[in-house]
Order: sequence, then C-alpha cells, then structure tokens
Amino acid sequence: MTVTNWQPSAAISTLKKRAQILQKIRQFFAERQILEVDTPALSHHTVTDEHLHSFSTLFQSPLSPKTQTLYLQTSPEFAMKRLLCAGSGAIYQICKSFRNEEAGRNHNPEFTMLEWYRPDFDHHQLMAEMDELLQLILNCENADKLTYQQAFEQHLFCNPIKASLDEIKTVAIQYGFAEIAENEHNKDILLMLLFSQIVEPNIGQKRPCFVYDFPASQAALAKISPQDPNVAERFEVYFKGIELANGFHELDDADEQQARFENDNMKRQQQGLASMPIDQNLISALQSGLPACAGVALGVDRLIMLALECERIEQVIAFEHNRA
Repeated sequence: MTVTNWQPSAAISTLKKRAQILQKIRQFFAERQILEVDTPALSHHTVTDEHLHSFSTLFQSPLSPKTQTLYLQTSPEFAMKRLLCAGSGAIYQICKSFRNEEAGRNHNPEFTMLEWYRPDFDHHQLMAEMDELLQLILNCENADKLTYQQAFEQHLFCNPIKASLDEIKTVAIQYGFAEIAENEHNKDILLMLLFSQIVEPNIGQKRPCFVYDFPASQAALAKISPQDPNVAERFEVYFKGIELANGFHELDDADEQQARFENDNMKRQQQGLASMPIDQNLISALQSGLPACAGVALGVDRLIMLALECERIEQVIAFEHNRA
C-alpha cells in the first residue's frame, strides 16, 4: 500500500523560518537571564478544569504488577511551579503540550507551548514583558489593554460582572444564541460564548490586545484581586482573531488551590465527566511556599502563524495530527 501523506504539512522553508523564530525567543529570555527548564510531558496527575481534556495512557513496567495511568500534560504549569517552590528563580520552557479536544485551523491535539514565570512580577508587569516579546516576533505595534468588563461594555453593552444569569441570557438571545441560552444555567458558559463569538473578532485586529481582570468565577489558577473580590488577576491576549496566551498573577495559597481543584471535579461530575486526580505534589509544593510571581502560557504555533502570515496551524508544524 502506498502512503500518500508522508510529506510534512509545512514547507521546509517555513520550518527554517520557524527555527529562526524559536532562536529569537530563546535569545529574548537569555538576555533577561531567565533559565530554560525541561519538565515531564507524562505525569501521574493532570488538570481538573472542566474545559480542558487530557490524553491518558497506561504504563506497565515489567518490574511491577500494577498498571499505572499517566497523563500527557495540557501545559507544563504544575511541574514548573514545583521548580519555583524549590528555588529555581525566573524560568521558561518551550515544550510539547497535549489536549484531547478539537483539531482545525488554530488547533492541533499536540502543540508547542511557551510558558514562563517571573518572581516578583504581577500580571501587569508580565503583560508589559509579553508585549515586548510580541513586538519582537510579530514586528507589531505595542498592545492595547482592556478589562474584561470594558470589553463587554464596548461590544455587548452589558456589565459581565454585575449582570444576572437572566440578563446575560437576554443578551445571548439578542445575538442569535437563543437555542443555547434558553437551556443554559451556567452564567460563565454564556459569558465565554459571547466573548468568543462577539468580543474576540472585534479586538486586537490592528495590534495585540490584552484583556485582564476576568470574573472571579473564571480565575483558574489566578489570585482574586485584593481591590475587587469580583475579579481575578488573570489576562489573555488576542491578535487578528487568534487567542495567543493566558496568564495569571499566580495563586499561592495551597488550601485555596486544593478547594478549587475539588470544585472543578464537582463541576466535572455534574457534567458527566470523570474526576481527575488532584496533583498533591503541587499542593505540597505550594504549602512549602510559592514565591510571589506571575506566569503565562503562549501558543507558539499560533504565534508563528501570525509572524509568517499563515492561515492554518498545519502550515507551521512539521506533521499535523493526520500525518503524524
């Protein structure tokens, strides 16, 4: 049988440009004396977030009768935070990450992640540093900044923090999402729908746009703002219709992190999803002390798509999933 899709999905000339971009990224961090690290892609634990789906595999050692379930990591976050707790100082990593979700124009189940952490930075300082990196790689103007609330008020004419579920349903119906809205009881699901479908296409078109101060209910691993308990110190960045990165002023309270993980698993069960094993190594590390820091995860393949003006992620990776 002749296999017809053995060739790479990206042109060799594109892969050479990709290598040059990766070299520039590493130089950016070398100039700032940020340590490059390498953490496991396979772990005994994984994320509990109900919006993220991990790949799992079975490890059967010939030296042990027990089969172990291991998970491909959706990002290197947990292991990198353990390094921070052990005294690593500022660190970054460029690695493969895995999500058992969609494949398409902006998605591949295996992708390259750039993640970095800056002790003594808050999320605003990290946004400023990330802006420098984007200008270097994309040759773009400096980024705009909007709060999550400002983004909704400008493009959907509602306050996402103060509005009730019924009020958000009304907005969703006005924008053509009646079929989804009428049966949805989770306000955050509707906010995420409206953000992705209405806000995202209208921001960050001429220059990147940072959106920050997300609702506290969407904090993930970010601190809650000491000035406003309704918002989390979290940001995302968008450019030309593409979500590039997600960053946090990192939560350092072990008890709060444990409670959030448990709440995630409760939400998973309510949606008929399997509970995920909570990473007690991370909890123990946080108990020993995470330095005050900010961190961000950036999709490298998407960044390269924008830098090289490519339309699809398969154009910038050697072998997309159908050719892997």
